[in-house]
Amino acid sequence: MNNSSAVMQKRNHSIDGKSVYRKINQKRKIIFFSILASMLVGLIIDVMVGPAWLSISDVINAIKQGPDAKGLSIAIVWSVRLPMTMTCICVGASLGMAGTQMQTILGNPLASPYTLGISAAAGFGAALAYLTGFPVKNALWISVPLSAFIMSCAACLTMYILGKIKGIDSKTMVLFGIVINFFFQALQSLIQFSATPEVAQEIVFWMFGSLLKSTWTGVVVSGVIFITGSLVLSRYAWKLTSLSAGEERARSLGVNTDKLRLHVFIISAVLTAGAVAFVGTIGFIGLVAPHFARLLVGEDQRYLSPLSALFGALLMLTASIIAKIVVPGIIVPIGIVTSLVGVPFLLYLILRRSEVR
Repeated sequence: MNNSSAVMQKRNHSIDGKSVYRKINQKRKIIFFSILASMLVGLIIDVMVGPAWLSISDVINAIKQGPDAKGLSIAIVWSVRLPMTMTCICVGASLGMAGTQMQTILGNPLASPYTLGISAAAGFGAALAYLTGFPVKNALWISVPLSAFIMSCAACLTMYILGKIKGIDSKTMVLFGIVINFFFQALQSLIQFSATPEVAQEIVFWMFGSLLKSTWTGVVVSGVIFITGSLVLSRYAWKLTSLSAGEERARSLGVNTDKLRLHVFIISAVLTAGAVAFVGTIGFIGLVAPHFARLLVGEDQRYLSPLSALFGALLMLTASIIAKIVVPGIIVPIGIVTSLVGVPFLLYLILRRSEVR
C-alpha cells in the first residue's frame, strides 16, 4: 500500500512538473508574439513618420502596389523609408542577438558589441576606407561597409586569441574589450586629423550612426547575415543554456566550453560586423535588448536569443521614430538617440552590479 501511494505521489509530482513547464513555455510564447506584434506596429509607424507624414492607408496601399507602381507616396515608401525601416530591423535584431551571446559566453552582463570595442573597430575600418579607398578603390559604396566588416572581425579574433593565449578569464575580457575600444577610437581620431575637411565630414557623419544612406543592397546583405547567424546559433541553444548555469555545470554535461565560446564569438562578430557596416556606430542596442529579454523569459536560449533579436529591432525602430520627430524637419542620426538612451541604462547596470557585490 505504501509503495503504491509513493508511486502515485511521484506520478502526480511528474504531472505537476510538466504542467508548470507547459505554462511557462506558453507564457514565453505569448510574450514573444506580443513583442513581434509591437515590432510590426513600430514598422508601420516608422514608415509613416518623416518630413512628409503619410497616413496608414497610404503606407499599406504603397506596400500592396509594389515598387513599380507610380505615385509620390509609393516613391517615398519604397525608395526611402522602407529601406531605412528594414535596415533598422536587421541591424537591431543582429545587435540584440550578438549582445545576448557575448553576455552568455563571457558571463558578464556588461558585455556587448559596443562595450567590447567591435563597433569602434568598424568605425576605424570605415574611416580608413574614406581616407584611402581600402579595400576597393573608387567604390566607396562597397569599400566602406567591407572595410568596416573586416576590421570588426579582426578586432574580435584578436581579442579572443590574445585572451586565450594569455589565459584571461571571461570577465577580464570585457576590460580588454574596453582597451580595444579606446585604441580604435584613437585611430579614428588620427585618421580624421589627417583627412581633408570633406573626408573628415563624411567620417564624422558615419560615426554618428545614420540610416539616411540605407539601401536595399544593405538590407539584403545584413538580412542574410542575420538569418544565417541565427540559424547556426540555434544549433547551440542547449549548450549555451547550460553554459549560462556555470562553466563547471556545462562541462559536467559534456559541453566543450572553449570550442563553444570560439564558435559563438566568431558568429557574434560576424553579426555585429554585418549590422554596423552599413549604418555606422550604433551604441547600446546589444547591451539593452538582452536584459529586457532575459527579464521576461530567463536564460533558456530557445526563447532568449530570438526575443533579444526582436527587442533589438523594436528598440531600433523606436529610436528611428524618435530621431524623426525630436527636431521637426530634421532626421537626427539614430546612433545619437540610442546612446542617449543607453548611457543611463549602462550606469544603472553598473550601480546595480556594485550593490549586489
